[in-house]
Amino acid sequence: MIRYHGVRRDRMVRTLPPLAPLLAFDAVVRHGSFTRAAAELGVTQSAVSHQLKRLEQHLDARLVERLNPGIRLTDAGRALAADTSAALDALGALEGHRRRAADRSTLTVSAGAALSNWWLIRRLPRFTAAHPGIAIELAPSETGDDAPRPVDIRIFWVPTEEAHRTTTQRPLFSERVFPVCAPSLLPNGRPLADPRGLLHLPLLHKDNGRAGEWSWSVWLQRLGLSRPEQKNGELRFSEIGLSLTAALNGIGVALCRSLLVHDALAEGRLVPALADTSIAMTSSKLHVARWTPRLIGDRRVDLFVSWMAQEAERTVLSTPRESASIETAAAS
Repeated sequence: MIRYHGVRRDRMVRTLPPLAPLLAFDAVVRHGSFTRAAAELGVTQSAVSHQLKRLEQHLDARLVERLNPGIRLTDAGRALAADTSAALDALGALEGHRRRAADRSTLTVSAGAALSNWWLIRRLPRFTAAHPGIAIELAPSETGDDAPRPVDIRIFWVPTEEAHRTTTQRPLFSERVFPVCAPSLLPNGRPLADPRGLLHLPLLHKDNGRAGEWSWSVWLQRLGLSRPEQKNGELRFSEIGLSLTAALNGIGVALCRSLLVHDALAEGRLVPALADTSIAMTSSKLHVARWTPRLIGDRRVDLFVSWMAQEAERTVLSTPRESASIETAAAS
C-alpha cells in the first residue's frame, strides 16, 4: 500500500494575479509599446493601460514607466516580466497539446451593434452555408472592447493610421458619409436637387464629440449654406444605429455610413437626401478585423475575414454606379 503524504488538492488555495492584466503586461514588455501591444491583443490602447493599472493595483507595485517614445520597466516590473514569460511559455506548451474539436468549431465575433444589425446579420447565412463546419457566435458591442464574453475576432472602426496589416489585424473596408432620410420627408419622395432644401428639414445629429464628416455645421458650410444654431428641439444620438432608425421613421435627415444603409437604400426604405451623391465625404475611420494571438494562422479566421472583405466588395458591385460609396481594403 502506498501512501501519499503531500498536501491534499482540495485544501490548496492558489492566490494568483488576474490573467488578462498579465497578458497585457507581457505584450507591453515584449513590444516596448502600448500601441503595438494593443494591436496584438486586438483591443484599444486605453484598454491595455487599464489592464496594466489593474495589475499594478493588485501587486501594489509600479511596474512600467512611460517614456516618449517607449517604456522603462521598474525593478518590480523586470522581476515580474521574467516570471510571467516563463509561466506563459509553460501555458503555451499546454495549449499546444490541446486537441481541437474535429467535427465542429465556433468563432465568436464581436462587431458594432449598428454594423451587426444593419449589414452583417443578413449576410452571415451565406458564410455558414459556404462553411458548414464553422459556427459563428455574434456578440454585438458598442466599442469592440465591451463584448459580453471573450471573443475570437473583433471588428473595430479605427482611425486610418491604425489600420495597418499585422499578424493579428487586417484592414477590411472604409465607408463614405452622406445624408439620408425616409422618402416621405422629401417632395415627391425624391432626393433634393437644391441643397437649400435641407434648411427646411429636421436634421438628426450624431453626438459623439467629433466634427468632420459627422458635423452638420461642416456639411452646411461645404454646401455654402448657413443655419442659425438651434439647441432647443434638436435630436442627438450617441449611436448611429439609433440615428438611422429615426431617419427610417421619417423623423429627420441623418448622416450615415454607406455600408450600413446599403440595404435600406436598395429597398427604398431610405433615400439619399441630396441628388448630388458626389458630395459624400470619405470617413476618417476604417473597419479592421483583429483576432487573438492564439489564432494566428488559424484557417477559420482567414476564411471569415476574407469573406467579410468579399461581402463588402459584393455590396459595392450591387450598388448603382451613381451612388456607389464604399471603398474596400481587402488588398491593404
